[in-house]
Amino acid sequence: MKFPKFADLILFENDDVIVVNKPPFLSSLDEREGGEVNLLRLAKAYWDDAQICHRLDKETSGALIIAKNPEAYRAVSMQFEKRQVKKVYHAVIDGTHTFENLLIDLPILNMGKGNVTISRQEGKRAETWFQSLRYFKHYTLVECRPVTGRMHQIRIHLATQRASIAGDEMYKGEPVYLSKIKRKYHLGKDQEELPIMKRFALHAYEVTFKINPETEITIHAPYPKDFETLLKLLEKFDS
Repeated sequence: MKFPKFADLILFENDDVIVVNKPPFLSSLDEREGGEVNLLRLAKAYWDDAQICHRLDKETSGALIIAKNPEAYRAVSMQFEKRQVKKVYHAVIDGTHTFENLLIDLPILNMGKGNVTISRQEGKRAETWFQSLRYFKHYTLVECRPVTGRMHQIRIHLATQRASIAGDEMYKGEPVYLSKIKRKYHLGKDQEELPIMKRFALHAYEVTFKINPETEITIHAPYPKDFETLLKLLEKFDS
């Protein structure tokens, strides 16, 4: 898969940090030994000392902070540790759900190999706030504000509300097909219908953190093309 040039992903840059809009399907770090392109490699080719301060799932797009030197990496990591970084995600979820500042605080247990589960006994604290933004007939656009940063946190917390992210098959989310939302939609003979989005509909929309002790900054990451297309089609055929 061809990804944009690293410089084209940059939303903000100063002497210490870079914030990029990570494209979907690009891993944050090395997943396996091998030649797969990932964000860390692209960042290091752009800036030798680049270090990624947090991760996004491979399919998730959006705002991601990269430090340009060890001091900045420590400073940003400390803000994450103290829960001072504010993150806002947007997700399209299955069904119509009215979330009015709903807090889900079910503990998450990481079972390894990319699997997590809800466990009140052994899980680690996990908190996410949800707010419905737009309603469609079959879907809802929601704002997700994680307080903690557990693996798959937003995805599994939504799944516990029977509100899985569209296309997130790992958590029983169904892909969105045009035939489901557009009346009298006909495919040609022998044509296979593809989902509108080839991934789950989750985007890291905004990140707020301190770039120095006095200055807090909020960076907003525009939707990638596939997410924008999905919303436009829902607006047109499912509202």
